[in-house]
Amino acid sequence: MSTVSASESPVTVVGLGLMGQALAAAFLAKGHPTTVWNRSAGKADELVAKGATLADSVKSAVEASPLVVVCVSDYDAVHGLLDPVGSSLAGRTLVNLTTASSTQARETAEWAGKLGTAYLDGAILALPQAIGTEEATLLYSGPKAAFEQHQATLQVLGETGTVYLDEDHGLSALYDMSVLSIMWGVLNSFLHGAALLGTANVKATTFAELATIAINVTSGYASAYAQQLDDDEYPATDATINVHVGGMQHLLEESQALGVNTELPSFFLELAKRAVADGNAEDSYAAMIKQFRKPSA
Repeated sequence: MSTVSASESPVTVVGLGLMGQALAAAFLAKGHPTTVWNRSAGKADELVAKGATLADSVKSAVEASPLVVVCVSDYDAVHGLLDPVGSSLAGRTLVNLTTASSTQARETAEWAGKLGTAYLDGAILALPQAIGTEEATLLYSGPKAAFEQHQATLQVLGETGTVYLDEDHGLSALYDMSVLSIMWGVLNSFLHGAALLGTANVKATTFAELATIAINVTSGYASAYAQQLDDDEYPATDATINVHVGGMQHLLEESQALGVNTELPSFFLELAKRAVADGNAEDSYAAMIKQFRKPSA
């Protein structure tokens, strides 16, 4: 009896947006028999030209492979496509790379379990063009046995960035949301800085070089403060929150004077003032975690 090697293991990709196309292309490039399905079949043309098989229905797509990867707009779309073919998922492994909350991930895991489907929830920390390269990082959470069974296939998507987290299905989504919070925080701050410098006719391309240096320097604080967060102790080895408050006040005043939107610096200052009021004035900036751990009023 012949056996199928990891490099020949069939895989199905449901959803062919930019990311779904990139996922399917990566599997094809490494020799995996790849079945694809998309509501608009025309999006599969280039993949079919490369050797993919276009399924005529979601049901036939699911039944074509032991490993089914879905990447669509949201979890409502996931269920809209897969609920009607639930019986076909039994005995297969479903990898969901659709962005959602940890609650949705855990609820979907319960749904899959009732169908007899091994379920891995995942998160993609990469742009579509990075899929299949060393620049892509993909996170997976769910049953370890299911991950290990298909690990060689999944590693095709991120050559060195395939990360298994834990049995908790919600962890991939939690990591994803946490990383997105960092991304938007950095990007919004860069854009605010560019707006400030724009009042002096400094081009954003000129600012970008220094901004990148500042971002890299700031990244060091994450490692420096992580232990303080875990220990819940906040010695001010660099600057106290009180010192930061002074700088934030200057940023707010500069923004006001130049006619630049003040909402972001106002938020920074308001949050820091709350920390001071709570008795953390002389602690390191890491003590601001106490403000983020509180539910919003």
